[in-house]
Amino acid sequence: MKQNLYEGIPEELPGELSSVLEQSESVKIERIVSDGHASPEGFWYDQPRNEWVLLVSGSAVLSVEQEGEVSRVDLAPGDHLLIPAHRRHRVESTAATEKTVWLAVHF
Repeated sequence: MKQNLYEGIPEELPGELSSVLEQSESVKIERIVSDGHASPEGFWYDQPRNEWVLLVSGSAVLSVEQEGEVSRVDLAPGDHLLIPAHRRHRVESTAATEKTVWLAVHF
């Protein structure tokens, strides 16, 4: 059934909105919508699966840890990034003036 990535996005988002679009035993595809959101202070994602993210709209800044060093990654629409399993990362900021829409594939 046809769906649209931009449908069902509320005007007000008190927290990040994550919606699973498709899922199987080996893959999960989700839409994430941020509205000026960031990871909580001191929080790092450390996920058991690879994650490929595509920034569809808005903007975002990530911190990604690799071999004890933390790199800043600025993302604009069309930018994508592979985050290997157990690579610690966090969202430092997302656009405050427009919704940031991500497409994330966990595998």
